[in-house]
Amino acid sequence: MSQSSFLGECAEHSQAKPRDIPSKIHNAGPLLSSYTYHSPIPTAPGSYILGVDEAGRGPVLGPLVYGVAYCPASYEEQLNDLGFADSKTLSSDTRASLLDTLCDNAENLGWSVRVLSPRDISSGMLRRPPINLNKQSQEATMSLIRGVLQQGIKLTEVYVDALGATKPYEQLLSSHFPGINFTVTTKADSKYKIVGAASVAAKVTRDAWIEGWVFEEDPHDNPDMCEGTEAPCVKRTWSSGLGSGYPSDPNTKTWVKDSLERTFGYPSIARFSWTTIKVALDDRAHAVEWIDDGQSLLLKAFENGVGHDKDRCEATKDLYLSSVSTL
Repeated sequence: MSQSSFLGECAEHSQAKPRDIPSKIHNAGPLLSSYTYHSPIPTAPGSYILGVDEAGRGPVLGPLVYGVAYCPASYEEQLNDLGFADSKTLSSDTRASLLDTLCDNAENLGWSVRVLSPRDISSGMLRRPPINLNKQSQEATMSLIRGVLQQGIKLTEVYVDALGATKPYEQLLSSHFPGINFTVTTKADSKYKIVGAASVAAKVTRDAWIEGWVFEEDPHDNPDMCEGTEAPCVKRTWSSGLGSGYPSDPNTKTWVKDSLERTFGYPSIARFSWTTIKVALDDRAHAVEWIDDGQSLLLKAFENGVGHDKDRCEATKDLYLSSVSTL
């Protein structure tokens, strides 16, 4: 997976135009690979606490975003009065306002996100051996923590929203980052405000990508795809009405149903490792038979042997090679 990393500045927002989300890199183009964004480093001295949460683990469309937020331990009481909470319980306007809060207090508040592209999620889960979503999530979490430490922040307490069994995950994190006290628990975004802040950073970033998704396969969205080719670009067959990306969302269900191109499948916003997409492709896409002539010949070479030569390929016989059972 791509390890692109960006250290940015929080943009000034204007009510007269759409918000620029500083963590939405490549504003003018498609999301081609995963990347990491870091806010400016807080300047307040002392030891820090950090929270970890994600947005978009379950959707069939769009990126999975892991977020961290951190502040001095001495600032925790003030943090509790800022309104951070589980981002799913907040309106989009409230979440946007809270991201402004994260950006506006550069002395005490820092945050980072790791954006996992749908393509990287799918390629990891479909490779052999697979890198399942839990493993990808753990790697994203640890890369964010490592990135904060590399910026010179001294972490003493880290709170993580639960990912499966809590104790083994605590032990894993502690083994990678000795000297830091880890707490992995369910509903951490409701129990710890610093996790709520991380939840807001992750959710606002994912929503920005979904709402402004640029289809790399669409010549209207991505004119560069047709440069240097004489063949006319094909008009896209899918709509922009993605919904939330969750399989249970009626708008997402409609998009999955209507956007299938029977030969080429779906655009890269889809997670091809998700059962929802696999079933749609199996049921409605053209069947594909992969033929490998070289593999067929190799199998035939093994099948033709008799006696001691059975299950041995032609090359071993041509080279007069013999098996050695004992040394």
